[in-house]
Amino acid sequence: MAWIWITLLALIAHLLLRALLWETRDKKKLPPGPRGFPILGNLPLLGKNPHHDLHKLAKKYGPLMYLRLGFVPTILISSPEVAEQFLKTHDLIFASRPPHEAAKHISYEQRSLAFAPYGPYWRNIRKMCTLELLSNAKIYSFKSMRRDEVGLLVNFLKDASRDHMAIDLSAKISSLSADMSCLMVFGKKYMDREFDERGFKAVVQEVMVLTATPNIGDYVPFLASFDLQGLTKRMKAVSRVFDAFFEKIIDEHLETKKEEGQTKDFVDVMLGIMGLNEGEYHIDRPHIKAIILDMLAGSMDTSATAIEWAMAELIKHPRAMKKLQEELEKAAGLNRAVEESDLEGLDYLHMVIKETMRLHPVAPLLLPHEATEDCTVNGFHIPYKSRVIVNVWSIGRDPKVWTTHDPEEFVPERFLGSSVDVKGRDFQLLPFGTGRRGCPGMQLGLTVVRFVVAQLVHCFDWELPSGMSPSELDMTEKFGLTTPRAKHLVVTPRYRLSE
Repeated sequence: MAWIWITLLALIAHLLLRALLWETRDKKKLPPGPRGFPILGNLPLLGKNPHHDLHKLAKKYGPLMYLRLGFVPTILISSPEVAEQFLKTHDLIFASRPPHEAAKHISYEQRSLAFAPYGPYWRNIRKMCTLELLSNAKIYSFKSMRRDEVGLLVNFLKDASRDHMAIDLSAKISSLSADMSCLMVFGKKYMDREFDERGFKAVVQEVMVLTATPNIGDYVPFLASFDLQGLTKRMKAVSRVFDAFFEKIIDEHLETKKEEGQTKDFVDVMLGIMGLNEGEYHIDRPHIKAIILDMLAGSMDTSATAIEWAMAELIKHPRAMKKLQEELEKAAGLNRAVEESDLEGLDYLHMVIKETMRLHPVAPLLLPHEATEDCTVNGFHIPYKSRVIVNVWSIGRDPKVWTTHDPEEFVPERFLGSSVDVKGRDFQLLPFGTGRRGCPGMQLGLTVVRFVVAQLVHCFDWELPSGMSPSELDMTEKFGLTTPRAKHLVVTPRYRLSE
């Protein structure tokens, strides 16, 4: 009987919404888009890889497209010109974040830097995170740590090379990224058993999947409490794991409070502002834990995914691998490893990273924006509270933009003589987003990705197992907030530097 009432109420709500939408269409011109199904709208059109599905729809309806996801008006952007309108010309209007079930449960009621609505709280925590962890000075201060941690990985791979052992490079890159993230944020490494039996990477990836999966509760709010997809149950379970770990971290830092003059990690800095009243809000433990999660997930999973894709593409394209190795040999010789100080002059390395981020943007749909008022873009009405999705995966494959080579192919040389970069000034390449909600950790991410890829390529040749040819390497991706390879990259290293 209850389901009959739910269905009846849903149908009434749908009919009312449809009437309102048609009234809006009569008065104001919305962007083109497909007709929706009752209640769910266009949600059924999104499958296993939503960025692929939205790319196909954009080919039919254009680079500025209107969708109705449940009851939520949604705008899809699939070209650099339209992205510039939303993320530069009208940046302030679209600088907020919409309500989000995953962020509500996992990010402490959207208190994190990534998901907090635009306003004084967000501006202040962004400033704090930038100054205390993501500034150039802070990035430089962790230089020796990065060298030491990458050195440990190189030594492990060197031993594997002597034994002609195949190794899971994906897992090793993931562990490296987790260790570096923990050292920057917490001041020490944490073993998997100190976190959860599944380990850091598995739980962080679960967060990425849950955050990106289209959730009926986000789009048909009165169905949220029924948890029809079982997502809320999983969100709460993950939240409990992280909450217990963060409580332990905070307690450890409070018990061993650093004296004046001692080096403070990011958690120490945040605890220094706990209890602070900033105008309309009070910073307390939930805020601190939300920001810790942001810094951990943002620095750990994103870098590992980008490094993994870069190595996979280079192994799949031996000519590009050889060309990069020659550049690294010229810069560092074969008697020593590459140093961070070598990176600036490595033009082909920079092209490889840009090409990797074009084909495999770590977050293919970025994070959703929300319109804080009605707006007109390119002659179309964008309603207040619309969700705005930027498909950077699609933009990176636009044949009208990428004309020198097939946009589906990995060709670093397409950037030869080009000023196009990944830093948010060029709207055809936006792996870090841009504008007010652009990724504040961009410079840290680029430093880590470039340094690790340079070391792995310079120190080793790579062979695929069982006589597999490079052309046979499976490049299938696994969708989430970040999009890693579906299958781990298993390879045999062969050390190539002089002893």
